[in-house]
Amino acid sequence: MADDERQRMRKSSFGRTARLAALPAAYAGRTALGVGKRIGGKPAEAVLSEVQRRTADQLFTVLGELKGGAMKLGQALSIFESALPEEIAGPYREVLTKLQDAAPPMTIRMLDEVLSEELGPGWREEFASFDDGPAAAASLGQVHKAVWSDGTPVAVKVQYPGAAKALASDLRTLSRVARLIGLLAPGVDIKPLLEEIADRAQEELDYELEASAQRVFAAEFAGDASVTVPSVIHASRRVLITTWLDSPHSLAHVIKAGTPEERRRVGEQYARFLISGPARTGLLHADPHPGNFRVMTDGRLGVVDFGAAARLPDGLPAPLGGLLRLAAEDDWEGVADEMRAQGWLLPHTRFESDALRDYLRPLLAPAREPVFSFSRDWLRGEATRVAIPTPENLSRAFKINLPPEYMLIHRVWMGGIGVLCQLEVEIGFRGLLEEHAPGFA
Repeated sequence: MADDERQRMRKSSFGRTARLAALPAAYAGRTALGVGKRIGGKPAEAVLSEVQRRTADQLFTVLGELKGGAMKLGQALSIFESALPEEIAGPYREVLTKLQDAAPPMTIRMLDEVLSEELGPGWREEFASFDDGPAAAASLGQVHKAVWSDGTPVAVKVQYPGAAKALASDLRTLSRVARLIGLLAPGVDIKPLLEEIADRAQEELDYELEASAQRVFAAEFAGDASVTVPSVIHASRRVLITTWLDSPHSLAHVIKAGTPEERRRVGEQYARFLISGPARTGLLHADPHPGNFRVMTDGRLGVVDFGAAARLPDGLPAPLGGLLRLAAEDDWEGVADEMRAQGWLLPHTRFESDALRDYLRPLLAPAREPVFSFSRDWLRGEATRVAIPTPENLSRAFKINLPPEYMLIHRVWMGGIGVLCQLEVEIGFRGLLEEHAPGFA
């Protein structure tokens, strides 16, 4: 790599760290300004709204400019847009949507360097044609459209140079902005989310590992009437070549401008894929943000990016399905006993079944009702209900524990429900659980 290129990358790395590190200081300044305005007589609600808007503006703008861990956090947060207060979600919905699909491209020189190292110096001879301009961007790499030497249209995902180092740096620095999320969305616990991103980081950097998961999904969903997965053509550690998906737009576009019928169809396909995938493949597609789902010209849902895939050889855990079934049947004494047995309730804590019912029953409505209407209003209301720091809520929160083995499943499900609420769709979610979740039927 040329010296000027290395210098530019060092400056870029320094700049990204500086922009992330500056966020808490900027928040503190805005908070101090808000206190001054309250002393001056401005209503507290108006001051909070103003601080939220400015904080959201800076946070989402900085995340949108960065790659690595910052982009992955931005993508994860964008799923929870439905839970944000409307006065915050409205102005920044457009910014959040862009986080799902966009990142600044690498230079042609950097692109050539990575492809030369992974495919050999004559890498262009492997292709009948190759578009140097990126067709799409991911958190750790970018995608180029090309034609393989045998005439097959392909997608070439190329990892950003220095992605591993940038990811590690971002994850260290992002811990400083965790408290900002509490201001924007009190119902989103950012610490476990960051820990989960860190745990999966090394796996997502290995495109050969991603290719192995994608091959399993592609084989299982080959010929499926509603879902398609691109086939793997070639994989190395930093380059992944798959068949090209002929898709006019992503799920993010459907959220923004889809017709009611398109929303219903895509929402059904999306939910079915997430819930049936573990039983059909023994794997969990663990990155449910809308940028990873494409609407095909034939009406099917295309699925990409299998870098985050968890092994579930028996499908979704049967004890979890059984727990959901007990809740759906209103057996709250059984729910309390099973939660304690599975580690959802901390040892030596008392949680009366009636109190548990009042706390969890509304949250589990999608699993209880034959047809459920997912909406931003419902998710926002539930996030507000459980997040208001009343003495009763704090007491309940300290009693409930998320078992480590369910951490990733919980994040994927919450992310998937967030997307369904963005789509504002009415689907038979319970029927999908009965069909595909062991222990629920």
